[in-house]
Amino acid sequence: MRSDLFSPSHAEVQPGHSGLSLQNSKMLKVALNGEVFARRGAMVAYQGQINFEGLGSGSIGNFLKQHLTGEGIPLMRAQGQGDLFLADYAADVFLLDLEPGDGLTINGSNVLAFEPTLKWDIHMVQGAGMLSASGLFNCLFTGHGRIAITCKGTPLVLNVDQPTYADPEAAVCWSASLTTGFHQAEQLGIGALFGRTASEGYAMSFNGHGFVVVQPSEELPGSRLSGTGSGQQAGAGGGLLGGILGGR
Repeated sequence: MRSDLFSPSHAEVQPGHSGLSLQNSKMLKVALNGEVFARRGAMVAYQGQINFEGLGSGSIGNFLKQHLTGEGIPLMRAQGQGDLFLADYAADVFLLDLEPGDGLTINGSNVLAFEPTLKWDIHMVQGAGMLSASGLFNCLFTGHGRIAITCKGTPLVLNVDQPTYADPEAAVCWSASLTTGFHQAEQLGIGALFGRTASEGYAMSFNGHGFVVVQPSEELPGSRLSGTGSGQQAGAGGGLLGGILGGR
């Protein structure tokens, strides 16, 4: 059989080491020999002997935070040996390596997978009050390890050396050392020009020294926080993997 489909560029990547690597720009490969945490519903394929366990939002404290706020990371734990492939609606995938002393805050809807050596918790953006739009509760990662995040479109990395503002649903991640805030756009003199979704009329502020990553797309609040990644389509919840991997 002959087809461009079988081009070497489409063949499985053999990274030569265990852990997280890119299969391509929109798919993550985990050469698993132990365990990894991933967004529930993001599995598109796997090979080998791998067991999956749905974890809600992680620890008991994080689980309660997720149910109180409607946010967080709907997680699964994958354990065993084999190759695991993850994706999220064909979003671009990027890998970050955290060193001891590093801290990275990530919008929960942009977390795809991370190594168990990392520590994480859910934090509320200062000044957000009890508003329930996306971006108010985000995930702080510290420690040593690799994490995979997604961006819808080519990201922009802003160097924060002056007051910086972003739509809360376009902000992907930022330096944990930054001071963040949440403001009504009219207070900044821009009216309703910031945002087109449920957080319309609000902006996140970043102050200090560090960086902010912004994607050229706005996530609808709650649109991907239910744990439904690209691995399962609507109506697949009745299958063997639906309840655990799809969060349905």
